Amino acid sequence: MTSVVIVGGGHNALTAAAYLARAGVEVTVLERLDNVGGAAISATAFTGLDARLSRYAYLVSLLPRSIADDLGLDVSLVRRRYSSYTPVPGTDRGLLIDNGDEAATRGSFASVGAAGDAARFADFYRRISAFAAPLFDTMTGPLPTRDQAKSLLGAEWSPFVERPIGEAIEAAVADDLVRGVIATDALIGTFTDLHEAIDGNRCLLYHVIGGGTGDWDVPIGGMGVVSGGMERAARAAGAKLVTGAEVTAIDPDGAVEYLHGGEQHRVTADLVLAGVAPDVLARLLGETLTVRAEGAQVKVNLLLRRLPRLRQQGVRPDAAFGGTFHIHETLTELAAAHAAALDGRVPDPLPAEIYCHSLADPSILGADLQRNGYQTLTLFGLQVPDRLVDAFGNDALRDALQSAALASLDSVLAEPIESVLATDGDGRPCVEVKTTRDIEQALAMPGGNIFHGPLSWPWAEDEPLDTPARRWGVATDHDRVLLCGAGARRGGGVSGIAGQNAAMAALERLAQ
Repeated sequence: MTSVVIVGGGHNALTAAAYLARAGVEVTVLERLDNVGGAAISATAFTGLDARLSRYAYLVSLLPRSIADDLGLDVSLVRRRYSSYTPVPGTDRGLLIDNGDEAATRGSFASVGAAGDAARFADFYRRISAFAAPLFDTMTGPLPTRDQAKSLLGAEWSPFVERPIGEAIEAAVADDLVRGVIATDALIGTFTDLHEAIDGNRCLLYHVIGGGTGDWDVPIGGMGVVSGGMERAARAAGAKLVTGAEVTAIDPDGAVEYLHGGEQHRVTADLVLAGVAPDVLARLLGETLTVRAEGAQVKVNLLLRRLPRLRQQGVRPDAAFGGTFHIHETLTELAAAHAAALDGRVPDPLPAEIYCHSLADPSILGADLQRNGYQTLTLFGLQVPDRLVDAFGNDALRDALQSAALASLDSVLAEPIESVLATDGDGRPCVEVKTTRDIEQALAMPGGNIFHGPLSWPWAEDEPLDTPARRWGVATDHDRVLLCGAGARRGGGVSGIAGQNAAMAALERLAQ
């Protein structure tokens, strides 16, 4: 029987394990932590309170229906009625984009002085929709060539691929706040200047093509339901999942050494699939790194006794927090935050966006919390690169980022956020802050990079597609070692795409 060892037990690794085991391959998954699922887990973050948060990853967009069907995932996704709410800094006005009321949305654009952008904003996303579906459909097949991808994007190729995305955003809409609403999708987890580089282009592309629509949905039951379903599929297919197994070395010829139960073990296989980041894989192979991956965000989980009141009259908190709540994310503020971080400072104000999962899915809260009106908030702060940890120290940076995040929130609320924070069983405020270094230490994501490294275009550039691994975008420099995590060519986000593609490449390779 052919065999595969998978290093790492994140959701992509579990996806690969399920596909391979179903095909009759002997699969062993080695996971360092005591649980599988990686960043796609649910956890009780606050002592004594029955609130299971999607601790790291929080929304689903890129998970293809085909993978969910293949693995029999019983995952319900809720589409949010409200797209976003963005307060105008220093005022009691804000832009509420209501997917269920086009007239109200137009009126909201007008109320913030951006009436002319209502149609232009919608047109920008209509342009994207023309290529989103056909491009997303290629994600679970062999890599398209650059020319094939160019034909799918058509006239949008140059503005979305060849020129910095800041130019396309400024050409599309005129208002600084409206520009920022678009620009945030180009910056989540990415530290870049949207007018100088194209890193943001790739980030934007991954954020707008999911499911062919770009919608980001809430998984009912929390993110652990997604990874849990993948785990069940892998186990049911016969994959062996070993937790508490810390891989210490990988031989390119197929041998893997790991610590488990205080003892050193060695296992050999026909192929090794790496669900870990490319930087981690290089270290395990004994190779020298030249550039370290870097994340650029802070994750803050909060539990509230109730939603806070807004400065803007006439907008209900459940509507404002029902979609993505943008804070200090005008295009100008995003650029200023980037400059501040380059200068070694925490951005002030901190650009951030907030999600209230419990509005869409109360089931993540226990019955008592639901009955008493408790709500969760997840705040994702932008333009906070990992290099700031070296400048501040991790504990000091965590404190500074918590203060900055709460101050950003307070600036657009009618009452301090701390006045509505719940307290845990030990009497402490329910605030959990995860810096890039915290994420690295918890999940072995170098530099806290949520994509395992810089995102790549989801097509082949000028490169040979002469092996299964290259055709599927999962190749490394070693024939018997394939990528199956977010660092693969079409990794990033909770999708299972990299895992499925690695499994397809592995099956082709094993059949040769």
